[in-house]
Amino acid sequence: MKRVSPFAFRKASQVGLWSVWLSGLLLILLSLYSTRQLPSLKGNIERPVFMNRTVSAGPSVTIFSAPRAFQGETGSRQFLAIKSWLALSPDIDVVLFARDPSIVSFAGRFGKRVFVESDIDFTFLGTPFFHSMVARSRACDSNISILIHPETILFSDFLSTLKYAHNLTYDWLLIAKSQNISHFPFHLDDSGKHWLHEDGRKIKTKKLQGFLNEKRQWSSCGPGLLLAWNTGELPLHAGVLPPFLYRRGFHDLWVVNEALSSGFRFVFDASDVISSYYPEKLGYWANQMSTIKEVRESGERNWEYAANSNHAMLYGSLNFQGTNFTNNLVKLADCSGQYLFVNTAEGVIYDIQEQRKERFGLWKRSILQVRREKKWTTCIEDSKLLNKQMHSSIKELPNTKRSLHFPFSLESLLQIVADRDKSVVLAVAGNNYRDMLMSWVCRLHHLSISNFVVCALDADMYQFSLLQGLPVFMDQLAPNTISFNDCHFGTECFQKVTKVKSRIVLKILKLGYNVLLSDVDVYWFQNPLPYLYSFGPSVLVVQSDEYKETVPINLPRRLNSGFYFARSDGPTIFAMAKVVKHAAKSDLSEQPSFYDVLCGGGGTHRIGDDRCLEPETNLTVHFLNRNRFPNGAYQGLWEKKNVREACTKRGCVILHNNWVSGRKKKLERQVSSGLWEYDPSSRLCRKGWFGNHSNSHF
Repeated sequence: MKRVSPFAFRKASQVGLWSVWLSGLLLILLSLYSTRQLPSLKGNIERPVFMNRTVSAGPSVTIFSAPRAFQGETGSRQFLAIKSWLALSPDIDVVLFARDPSIVSFAGRFGKRVFVESDIDFTFLGTPFFHSMVARSRACDSNISILIHPETILFSDFLSTLKYAHNLTYDWLLIAKSQNISHFPFHLDDSGKHWLHEDGRKIKTKKLQGFLNEKRQWSSCGPGLLLAWNTGELPLHAGVLPPFLYRRGFHDLWVVNEALSSGFRFVFDASDVISSYYPEKLGYWANQMSTIKEVRESGERNWEYAANSNHAMLYGSLNFQGTNFTNNLVKLADCSGQYLFVNTAEGVIYDIQEQRKERFGLWKRSILQVRREKKWTTCIEDSKLLNKQMHSSIKELPNTKRSLHFPFSLESLLQIVADRDKSVVLAVAGNNYRDMLMSWVCRLHHLSISNFVVCALDADMYQFSLLQGLPVFMDQLAPNTISFNDCHFGTECFQKVTKVKSRIVLKILKLGYNVLLSDVDVYWFQNPLPYLYSFGPSVLVVQSDEYKETVPINLPRRLNSGFYFARSDGPTIFAMAKVVKHAAKSDLSEQPSFYDVLCGGGGTHRIGDDRCLEPETNLTVHFLNRNRFPNGAYQGLWEKKNVREACTKRGCVILHNNWVSGRKKKLERQVSSGLWEYDPSSRLCRKGWFGNHSNSHF
């Protein structure tokens, strides 16, 4: 056998290696060429409408807040706070509960990452309801939801804490108390990536936090608690959240108290590991933002606080009354990058990595028993966490129900709620119709109608309406006792109550405002005001109570005084005064007085089939078309299988739930028909977003 020289062998090996290398290079080039020939995916990948996120291993986070109008120092603090949230991560989106135009304008600066949500429950002054905010937040599909004060500034340790909590294997509720900073002389650059001194010089985040830690202080006067929770399957607490007014009182403390009592979720305090600050005053760089002036009275803040106090007592037992219960919470501590749960009251560390499993999936171990935990013990003792007391804004509640007194007179309410045509919608109701009033109010909210006022016939209804944030006033001349179940048509109670309505309408007309009087059992499919206003002056527009289809709609005693529109002009005011005077002397309800005064006894002032002319004032009374404004007996609409569909086909503007005797029967008929807008169990208006929403977050 011929022997191969070493030189020839090396040369052959090199040729082989070069062949392999060239073959590989050829395959790579061929692969790249083939890839370039494939159809491009650019522009064909659908992104969520609302979630403008990049790919990330972190949890998706939605921060919910309810800012005030962007004006002055408040607007500047809110602007800085929201920028600090967005700067933390592209995985964070912000939802602002608001209706003010300045907030919508502000959100537009940040594209799809900031969304303004107005479809929750507000008071007529624009204060959002906390229970509605929480319900909306709970409908979010992000991994983590957060409720935070709109002026709270956050730093990166907030996000790292959320990432740690997200990896826990059980449902949790995180709370954190922000720290007050009397003067905050820093701001974010336009990119939102760098913190700057007042003079524009950059400052490192760690140095900035060190400065803030030296200046921080716990205070009872601040933004309240930050609440965060994972989506999970368990509710935050048992029971129903009361209709607290946001910003004032006990709403966040109530949630924590009930969450602890219910035991569904692991509740812990992360105040010591989260850098969150509430700046009382910003540097001179702060812009003074302008906005539409909000209408506020001096007593509004006291009213909100008193309302929340009443809610706290009416809808839940407050175990934290007179105590600082947050100091008994399990606290999250950071020891050299190691997160630990600490029970400061019992002097216990929870180790989630070893030992036997306890409640909430935690691992319980005493600080003093295990040698390898000495470093944790030293760390916690050095931070003085075991001795630290968090002074939360908890105030003792009164032992008895507090009586609320609204700071608004009827005159001031009209100035606030009337539309540009100086028209208002008036509802008159007693406590026996409180749920029906709320369904009526919810329907008006759905139609974006806010120019309404409520006249309460009794103290209970007045207090209830106040707690619901309604523009309500009390009629001091109303009957002292109103039957809860026996105040229907024909009863003595009904006669007394109806006479209140015309008297209040006359009072409002004399103040210079047009009035649409609507009973609360009238369901509104559309806003009727634009159409009613088209009739012009010296015309009283009324609903007909006639149900027979073959007879005129203006026959004697067929004027329905539960739905009519009256203008504030001379003839209408004079004619209404005659009606009120006539009704005061009558043993019947006000309804016969309307017809007898305006259309004449037996209909002597009738004109055609749908009008009357009052001769002394020349006031025209126009009876509305029943296909668009049907009463409760017309064409048996309430007995249809699908009432809404039947009314929609006829072009109904409203549908009156009359011609039925008794409060219970009214309720049963309206609820069963589906024309009901209020959920008494949750104290919320029924909204589409509970089950479906156009945005990808919900």
